[in-house]
Amino acid sequence: MSQNGSSATIDGKSVRFDAGTYNFTASFDYPQLDQLTAMEVLAPQSQYLIAQQPEQTESLSFLSYTTKLLAGGWRFLTYFGRDSMISLLLLQPVLSEGHEGAIEAVISAVLERVNRSAGSVCHEETIGDYATYLNQQAGINSTAPQYDYKMIDSDYYLPVVMKNYFVDTATGRNRSSAFFATNASVNPENVGLIYSDLALITAEKIMNTSGPFASPGGQTRDNLIHLKDGQVVGQWRDSTYGIGGGRIPYDVNIALVPAALRAISALSAAGFFPEHPDWNSTAANYSQVWEDTSLSFFEVTIPIAEAQSLVEQYVQTSNFSGPANTTNLTSDVTFHGLALDGNNNQTLVRVMNTDDCFRHFLLNTTNQTQLTAFVNQTATHILQTFPLGLSTSVGMLISNPAYGGDPVYAANWTNSAYHGTVVWSWPLAMMAAGLERQLGRCNDSMTPPEFCADGQVYGNVRAAYNHLWDLIEANTAQLTQEVWSWVYMDEGFQYVPLGSLPPPPGMSPTESDIIQLWSLTFLAITRNESLN
Repeated sequence: MSQNGSSATIDGKSVRFDAGTYNFTASFDYPQLDQLTAMEVLAPQSQYLIAQQPEQTESLSFLSYTTKLLAGGWRFLTYFGRDSMISLLLLQPVLSEGHEGAIEAVISAVLERVNRSAGSVCHEETIGDYATYLNQQAGINSTAPQYDYKMIDSDYYLPVVMKNYFVDTATGRNRSSAFFATNASVNPENVGLIYSDLALITAEKIMNTSGPFASPGGQTRDNLIHLKDGQVVGQWRDSTYGIGGGRIPYDVNIALVPAALRAISALSAAGFFPEHPDWNSTAANYSQVWEDTSLSFFEVTIPIAEAQSLVEQYVQTSNFSGPANTTNLTSDVTFHGLALDGNNNQTLVRVMNTDDCFRHFLLNTTNQTQLTAFVNQTATHILQTFPLGLSTSVGMLISNPAYGGDPVYAANWTNSAYHGTVVWSWPLAMMAAGLERQLGRCNDSMTPPEFCADGQVYGNVRAAYNHLWDLIEANTAQLTQEVWSWVYMDEGFQYVPLGSLPPPPGMSPTESDIIQLWSLTFLAITRNESLN
């Protein structure tokens, strides 16, 4: 009843109000989260960051809870499996350990939401009133959450974050038994299972799906990991044209699968997965095959004259107003494409990209000829200015379509596309950490990689590391954003927010989050001055 006597009537699922003034009272009974303060989310040795970087640590606290970490704000203010685990991989040195610490919050949140039937890791959850609404639309009277399992990459991060904590740290080793005996309680479908059951289900999926490629003579395109049927996305470049419609993504096959297998091997050696005592050796053998043979499927090599022609053609068709600088190309161009089996009959999506960073950050590969060429290739891309490479004064671009050779590349990877010729914060961090890891092998390993003794290659990689950090430090003001872009004017690249640019035809404009979990990773990733 309104203040003036008007009334409301319920008609099915509709409420009709007479004219009048109404007072509303709303209540809800959904469980509330326990937030981690800045002191609670950071490890004891990292408390100094609260005074040193107050805005970033406050943002980290805002997104951190005892049972999960949220992906961002204003958008993505909920659980995202991939975002949480990439953030953990990069932030782990500064995050709190132990019961109700940030590290265990991430891993428990992932395990709670594993699909017990398929072993898939949940990408995103739908909770609260919207979940209730969707359930009602499906004829279900329930407030139960809904879970999205369309991504394929999230599965492979889980063994890696488990190994990094429960095998590699003293706290994790001490907490392992109690943690994995925890009863699942979030996803109603997982009631009756404990965390060790859910970890095993995902590990079995990884072993089963990676086995065919690792088998004798099994190194074929068909045995690589594909997107799920009916899906156009499946990894972090999860927009319509992020990987050009490709069915077989680069990052998953050349880095995430072998890294997960290495982690499963280490977990098995530490006593995990007793149901499969052979996994210590089997997973390591699988990983070696994947490391050594998956990369070649994605390789693109373009003779210098053709590469120069392609770049000049791209500059004309893309309306890029800067110089092509093709005379700066002094050798053939080699890179690894974003995916196989793309749109427009592209058997290989010929977009230069930053996803090399996954392999550098997650793996210490041992095929010396391949490693030397690969790390040198990455360094060259970082050092060369777009459109020849990935470098701009506003940061390292995640994509360069200049060598595609088809107008679709200039049309779909633009400076206004979410995964186009734009800069993302966390790939800057992962690439910096990955190059540092590879350079560190030259000093820390009993048998340094061969590229360490190759003065030209080692110098190229070290120069790329420092150039990348110069770009990072020059763009400190943008680093906590999710993504940003540029325009070319006054003879240079100028920073602009992505949302200020008109989107590609048929696409909606994208505004970058002001707070993003994986854009806070520079709290932990810092420049190694000994490499300067």
